[in-house]
Amino acid sequence: MGRAFLSDRFQLTKKTGAEQFMYLLHLIQRLHQHLAVAGAPRILFIMSKQIFEPAQLGPLTLLNRLVMAPMTRSRALGNVPNELMAEYYRQRASAGLLISEGTSPAPNGLGYARIPGLFNQEQVENWRRVTEGVHHLGGHIFVQLMHAGRVGHGLNLPADAELVAPSAIASAGQMWTDQQQMQDHPVPRALRADELATVRDEFVQSAKLALEAGFDGVELHAANGYLLEQFLHPSANQRTDEYGGSVRNRARFVLETAAAVVAAIGAERVGIRLSPWGLGAGQDMAHHAEIDETYAYLAEELQKLGLVYLHLVDHSSMGAPAVPAGTVAAVREKFTNTLILSGGYESVEQIEKALAGAADLVAIGRPFISNPDLVERLKNGVALAPYDPATFYAPGPDGFAQGYTDYPNALETPATTTLA
Repeated sequence: MGRAFLSDRFQLTKKTGAEQFMYLLHLIQRLHQHLAVAGAPRILFIMSKQIFEPAQLGPLTLLNRLVMAPMTRSRALGNVPNELMAEYYRQRASAGLLISEGTSPAPNGLGYARIPGLFNQEQVENWRRVTEGVHHLGGHIFVQLMHAGRVGHGLNLPADAELVAPSAIASAGQMWTDQQQMQDHPVPRALRADELATVRDEFVQSAKLALEAGFDGVELHAANGYLLEQFLHPSANQRTDEYGGSVRNRARFVLETAAAVVAAIGAERVGIRLSPWGLGAGQDMAHHAEIDETYAYLAEELQKLGLVYLHLVDHSSMGAPAVPAGTVAAVREKFTNTLILSGGYESVEQIEKALAGAADLVAIGRPFISNPDLVERLKNGVALAPYDPATFYAPGPDGFAQGYTDYPNALETPATTTLA
């Protein structure tokens, strides 16, 4: 072992800057492993890791720089949050920031089965159970406002609701319905120009209700092929009015919605999620020549509005094309407030590298599902537990808690929490 570390020391002298830091982390992990094999007492190494340092997000002081990414989990029966959901978020409150699953600001936006809404008082009261639990444990939580637009099915919508979109173009693929299982996406109704202010105001009202429910802020979901991104993309938006055609016109509705929400609840309470180079929920948003121009323009205009953060998603770890480094650099140059990077981060080394680069915070998705104590696992070098994709969006044989709130912490004890 000694000769190996002498060789490592030689290798370290050939590295500089961030490479040296990452290499030292690697060496320390190897030493921990060697001591464990030798049966020696565990040594606690005190190091300054950006991940676990507090971070400022507007008026909030986050416990660390880890964000739990928003993830649809389809446990909101009747589109209303419940105690099981409150437990799920409490279990993961050690993240610096939690971002809720996609939550519709209006009945028309409830495209998926069993996703929550935030547009009536019953939903407000039940979301308050979630936020109180997170705050009781010292955490912070934003709600993601997600209008699904054309991604959905009428069987998943309440009575009198309908699928709407920028243009009458159906999303590719199919949608799960509890009544008839998988069904093709229907053709949505194209929104009239005189209806857009109403849709915008639904986001505004939902943002106000979010604060009433105790959320620390809202994230506008303008990614993954849902309504706001449908306006951004020429394959989904073929309008001929001022909301279609050019880059600026296609970005108009997103920016107007962001500006209206900022005016209603304050820029320090508003973030946004974007997914340049993504393919959308139906995997049918083909790449086009104006992607980089679109997102550089958005980043610049969102900075002018003063949004507290921009959440940039890269789905390459799930098979989608990677977001080019040049796109990230352009967004980082134009948007100087907090930048959250998301996509495939699972190790301390990956996260530290992102924080040494463009990221101010790093969002992690699926590992948080099966590791409610993910922060502690990463801090202590504990292996991550695997997740079960079969229960991502549906209950297991033992009910909705299976694959949701029944994952244990690293000590193999239930992660159940209670409020004092």
